[in-house]
Amino acid sequence: MLDIQLIRSNPTAVATALKKKLFDVDFKEFLTWDEEARRLTNDVEALRARRNKVSADIPQLKKKGEDVAGLMQEMKEIGNRIKAIEDEKTGLDQKINAFLASLPNMPAEDVVAGGKENNKVIRSFGNQPNFGFKPKDHVELAAKLGLIDYERGAKLGGNGFWVYNGDGALLEWGLLNYFIDSHRKAGYQFILPPHILNYQGGFTAGQFPKFEDDVFVLRGDPDKGKEHLQFLVPTAETALVNLHRDEILNDSDLPKRYFSYTPCYRKEAGGYGSTERGMVRGHQFNKIELFMYARPEESDAMLEQMIERGEKLMQGLGLHYQVSKLAAADCSASMAKTYDIEVWIPSMNVYKEVSSASNARDYQARRGGMRYKDARSGKNTYLHTLNASGLATSRLFPAILEQFQQADGSVRVPEVLQAWVGKDVLKPR
Repeated sequence: MLDIQLIRSNPTAVATALKKKLFDVDFKEFLTWDEEARRLTNDVEALRARRNKVSADIPQLKKKGEDVAGLMQEMKEIGNRIKAIEDEKTGLDQKINAFLASLPNMPAEDVVAGGKENNKVIRSFGNQPNFGFKPKDHVELAAKLGLIDYERGAKLGGNGFWVYNGDGALLEWGLLNYFIDSHRKAGYQFILPPHILNYQGGFTAGQFPKFEDDVFVLRGDPDKGKEHLQFLVPTAETALVNLHRDEILNDSDLPKRYFSYTPCYRKEAGGYGSTERGMVRGHQFNKIELFMYARPEESDAMLEQMIERGEKLMQGLGLHYQVSKLAAADCSASMAKTYDIEVWIPSMNVYKEVSSASNARDYQARRGGMRYKDARSGKNTYLHTLNASGLATSRLFPAILEQFQQADGSVRVPEVLQAWVGKDVLKPR
């Protein structure tokens, strides 16, 4: 959520910044609501002050034997007036909060305007593989190696689901263990959160109310309202950003570094065409998520560290990839800055995201009431929150099969995974 003081002081600058995200906003009506809400607050405070004075005067006047009937009537009228103003202000506050909740985060100054066409590749690792034979795609390789069962996955869950078999399950689990070991050694705390979250969790992350339709919602009591809604975790970020919701952390405990494993459950509207066959897009996939709570002045440096973590994992696997800095409109609504690590999928002739590293700055912290006591100023200050995939497996698995395939249809297992898979080459059955 954006700082309302910033909107009050310079609405033009905020609107200009949001324009970089291709988001048009007019603050005129909002500022009218805000001004009226503050006037009503002043009116209520003045009435309460009058009521407090009259309440103190009445006993003294009674002792003197004076008639207080007029003052008692005034007290009643003041009470009715306060209630009427508070009811009016509640309605205004609801409109103000709904408006603020609908606004995306402002992009960082160094983030360029526009959509994905303005994304910029800033570096790469390795080279695209040059096969001396006709390469196969990951769907064919997975079937011939007996790693993935798409037919039974569809039978169990429908399109967008699959079953890991034998060495395929070991390869998947090996990836997750490789990531977990790396993050533990780097000083991140391992968290296993619930897979079912509440509405406030989605709101704090910035996914609700705008993106409610993107998640799998559990059937609840419609009479209780959406505040009682529960949903399946779309990414562990949504859980980790809520760990310290409505808390004030100690300055000495920052930065806090967490990582978590969860499956990710997503509706992924948009279809599963021939360009995204197999595991490239699915309703359920595995991911290790990194998350940080940081001081504002340190968050940009923390973001660079998180990108470096993801790249170190990719380099350990030996996969060719590139890093892109996203344009403003290609960053998610909650994020001020994002970098994507994108792996090369030879059969598709494209790079696909396997990690997004993002800085939300204080946007999520404001939505979730997450602050820390600044040791220098003594003030409670909003935290900065950061997240990064470290990493998602559903595109790494196809990339490993395709980049490391050999002429005989076998696939070399990356050295860092061989201990978990139990072999160095996957051979056709």
